[in-house]
Amino acid sequence: MLPIDAAAHSSRWRGRHPLEKALLGLGLTVTAVCLPPWPGAPLVGAATLAVLLGPAGVGRRQLWRAFRIPLGFCCTGAVPLLFAVGGPAGWVALAPDGPRQAAELLLRTSAASLGVLLFAFTTPVSDVLPRLVRAGVPAPVVDVALVMYRIAFLLLDSLAKVRRAQAARLGLTHRAAVWRSLAGLAATSFVRAFDRAARLQDGLAGRGYDGTLRVLVPPATLSWRFLAASGALLSAVVATTYVLKGLYL
Repeated sequence: MLPIDAAAHSSRWRGRHPLEKALLGLGLTVTAVCLPPWPGAPLVGAATLAVLLGPAGVGRRQLWRAFRIPLGFCCTGAVPLLFAVGGPAGWVALAPDGPRQAAELLLRTSAASLGVLLFAFTTPVSDVLPRLVRAGVPAPVVDVALVMYRIAFLLLDSLAKVRRAQAARLGLTHRAAVWRSLAGLAATSFVRAFDRAARLQDGLAGRGYDGTLRVLVPPATLSWRFLAASGALLSAVVATTYVLKGLYL
């Protein structure tokens, strides 16, 4: 199980309805994208961090380990804005307004990523997918997503076991051994993927699979207090952004 998925299963908000957490987390994400990057994105990021580290109970180390990956993509996407290709300054030159645009993009994407992480850290995928059928998503699409979600964790577990076995057999001692181990790891994972898929299909057929996976969904009711608090937080962020923007102007 991935660390972020394990954190979601043990979250303080595990028992809350996924719609509540979706409105809060995705609402913060949309707010970060739609508001002016300054001071909107820093305010959204600060509010999201306060919720993550406070009521949601996410550990700082867990959050940083999960956030550094999207943060790397945010930085990678902002770097090209610093340069202009072609024009009188040459084939590649610094863009006149590049630093400002890069900073704005980095602020927006970082704050939006935190909003997505808020939903991911508090809501397991297994709680969301079965409820999508009630929302109008076709059942076969949800079934495929559930099966792929299960197979992904089985493959990760197989990769970890094979990697440990290779290390125990001194398969990672030098460069040539590492390359041989990587080739063996890829080949073994490919074979095991098909084997797992075949066994899963046989298991479903033996249990009378008729085209629909019936999954027990934990009962949860919407909390109007939580929804009201989420709406108040989003409204406060929006109002503060425009007030501060007016002061700067």
